[in-house]
Amino acid sequence: MGEVSLDLEPAEAPLGRVREWLFHRPDDAAQHVGPHATQPAGDAPQPWWKVMCLTGVDYFSTLGYQPGIAFLAAGLLSPLATIILVLLTLFGALPIYRRVAAESPHGQGSIAMLERLLPFWRGKIFVLVLLGFALTDFIITITLSAADASAHLVENPHVPSLLHGQELWITLGLVALLGAVFLKGFTEAIGVAVTLVITYLALNAVVIAVSAAHVLEDGRLVTDWTTALTAEHGNVALMVAVSLTLFPKLALGMSGFETGVAVMSHVQGGPDDDAEHPTGRIRNTKRLLTVAACIMSVYLISSSLVTTLLIPAPEFEEGGSANGRALAYLAHLYLGNVFGTAYDVSTILILWFAGASAMAGMLNLIPRYLPRYGMSPEWAGAVRPLVLVLTGTAFLITWIFDADVDAQGGAYATGVLVLMTSAAVAVTLAARRAGQRKLTVAFSLIGLVLTYTTLDNVRERPDGIKIGACFIAAILLVSLLSRVARAFELRTTEISYDARADSFLRDCARRSIRLVANEPGSRHHEDYQGKIQQVIDDHDLPNAGDIIFIEVSVGDYSDFESRIDVRGEIRHDHYRVLTVTGASVPNTLASLLLDIRDRTGVRPHIYFEWTEGNPVAHLLRFLLFGAGEVAPTTREVLRRAEPERLRRPHIHAG
Repeated sequence: MGEVSLDLEPAEAPLGRVREWLFHRPDDAAQHVGPHATQPAGDAPQPWWKVMCLTGVDYFSTLGYQPGIAFLAAGLLSPLATIILVLLTLFGALPIYRRVAAESPHGQGSIAMLERLLPFWRGKIFVLVLLGFALTDFIITITLSAADASAHLVENPHVPSLLHGQELWITLGLVALLGAVFLKGFTEAIGVAVTLVITYLALNAVVIAVSAAHVLEDGRLVTDWTTALTAEHGNVALMVAVSLTLFPKLALGMSGFETGVAVMSHVQGGPDDDAEHPTGRIRNTKRLLTVAACIMSVYLISSSLVTTLLIPAPEFEEGGSANGRALAYLAHLYLGNVFGTAYDVSTILILWFAGASAMAGMLNLIPRYLPRYGMSPEWAGAVRPLVLVLTGTAFLITWIFDADVDAQGGAYATGVLVLMTSAAVAVTLAARRAGQRKLTVAFSLIGLVLTYTTLDNVRERPDGIKIGACFIAAILLVSLLSRVARAFELRTTEISYDARADSFLRDCARRSIRLVANEPGSRHHEDYQGKIQQVIDDHDLPNAGDIIFIEVSVGDYSDFESRIDVRGEIRHDHYRVLTVTGASVPNTLASLLLDIRDRTGVRPHIYFEWTEGNPVAHLLRFLLFGAGEVAPTTREVLRRAEPERLRRPHIHAG
């Protein structure tokens, strides 16, 4: 009888399919999370105006509450204070972030610019602190916007009374729905954003135009306003001075710029873009930022004018019909409840989806830093698990603040202002390095204004810095624990050999490969000779014929992963030496030993000398500085990387 072969592979278990979907990475090559990442995870780049809609859902949605905030802060001076906000946006924040886009075209933002200025652990800790403020900004954007959306929902006159008092549960549902959109995919999120932004801006244009027509019909409104201003504040100079002091209270109207550069890796560039410096993407991102700022400036000034002139002051107060929803109040008043309800629905949807820009920003920022630092689990490089973690965090924040919009406003403003201030510092230093004196002075002045604004906001609402500190403490703790837990991974991205190093290994592979770990030191003839004799005596070797020295120098010990370039040298005429630079001695040696085994088919031997001293101190030296007791640590890294004992390289210590 002929032989029958049956291919009876078991069907994949449902749990396995769920796991594959959850941790799916469409294109590993496109998921490089280092400083030169060029492609978002599995999603094609989009036209700049579509990405503008995604980042703009946060920025434009502030129209839902900004006019009311401005009036509560500035009263009759609200339009003038808003003009000052717009001027700082156009001539302060916008130039800063246009420069950030040029300096970090792969979406790293101002954080990467500052990271390059501080080496080793100082730079890593500094980045983690800034990431803590970024997470404060982005997470609070999600929770605050969803809470404001639920407030708009229950305040609509057509909504059943049974929903009143249920803002917490409505907010949690909106946050969950936002997370579900990102579990589906980034492209779907952009499609939703485009529809919402176009609809919302169109409805706002109608409300503002109709309201402006009512102002023009009744000329006394403007006359009464100017008369009241003069009576309250005197001359124009005093009005401007008072408005300048009120600016920090209006800072919520400057959100969206950090997100704009964080997601610029999704912006479609030119066909001839260079991978390192994609000029087309930079140009389109600058266009995105400029158009968004100009559109919002027009809406902010016009909305502030009509709401100040047309809405009685008591209606802005807590419990008033225009509290937190000034334009919605005008929509119902002048266009009827049908149009007003349509406006409310649009406002609710864009406020709900305002968190999408924040979610997109975090999904781009976190994988660019934490995995590279070894300060997150490996799954943090996949989108869907990260979406679940961030959604869960938003649930927790919503529950802690009981979906209260006002309680979260301070934290939101603090996160926005800290990121803007750090961006101002980054571009100032970049301009100074480039020898651009005028730009250095200009950016310095903007930075001083933003620093004052930040400090004033912290003084006025210290809860913001407290919440930011909690995020920073959490991210530092989780990051350091993750770094410790992953300390025994191989941590090598790539290994290359020069011609001489390759010839050393090929020659020894015919017999046996014996490597001697040697500390890079004076490298005198006597040092090498003494080391060889010690290895022969300790391990009872017949001769030193196949011995190759290997010397690992530690570069940036705060790096988690590193590329290994192996160079071969002949010292004192006959000592063969392999020199390597890595972030950690044991991990570099383990990676090299396994690679040599795979290249040559020979299990290499490596010889160590025991290190004297306290083992706990050596462990700390390894975790912090990549050194310490090398022999046992190298063996542990090898044991975890190669579970089959008979395939592991040989470790000898004496």
